[in-house]
Amino acid sequence: KMACAHEHKDHHGHSHEPEDERGQQYTLYQYIDTTKIACLNESERGSAARVFKSWSDRQDTTRFLESGEDEELIIHIPFTGAIKLKSIMIIGGDNGKSPRKMKAFINREDIEFSNANDVKAVQEWDLHEDFKGEIENPTIIAKFNNVSSLTLYISQNYGADVTRIYYIGLKGDFTHMERRAVVTSYESKPQLSDHKSRADATGSQQIQ
Repeated sequence: KMACAHEHKDHHGHSHEPEDERGQQYTLYQYIDTTKIACLNESERGSAARVFKSWSDRQDTTRFLESGEDEELIIHIPFTGAIKLKSIMIIGGDNGKSPRKMKAFINREDIEFSNANDVKAVQEWDLHEDFKGEIENPTIIAKFNNVSSLTLYISQNYGADVTRIYYIGLKGDFTHMERRAVVTSYESKPQLSDHKSRADATGSQQIQ
């Protein structure tokens, strides 16, 4: 069934969906809390955040994520609110470095290599090699409502020692600001601390 979606959109490149229109759908990177992205087995610490970029930058090969000891990667992606995820696109490396098998977990912060195969994934994909950003990997949308964090587990690639990813595109809807309510309820406290710090500052000036 998924193959049909790929054939319809991707076989001839042009399909019925102009490039700029498709790009406008892959905008969820704007709602990722990039400072809190976590990745297990990345060869360079912090490099996972580089692959969440705009559609126009998707073929920028200067920024990428590469695995360390073997081909496996676990990428934890927190959002600034709740999203509905419809599709995932991954541009991978050549020479066997592209991801081949992927699992997704939602709203969990406990996925590690020790339990990634034991915990039931929300969905699994057999990925095709995609070097240009032409293949969409649809989600079962009913299972990906109200997602505050997404964890992707790449368990296999196409035969290389390590896995390389240039772009992870997330297509869907940003539904609401989940954490804004929390921020609002604490708004009075920073004001109090602001006054206190100003008092401290003037006090220290007087001492000097």
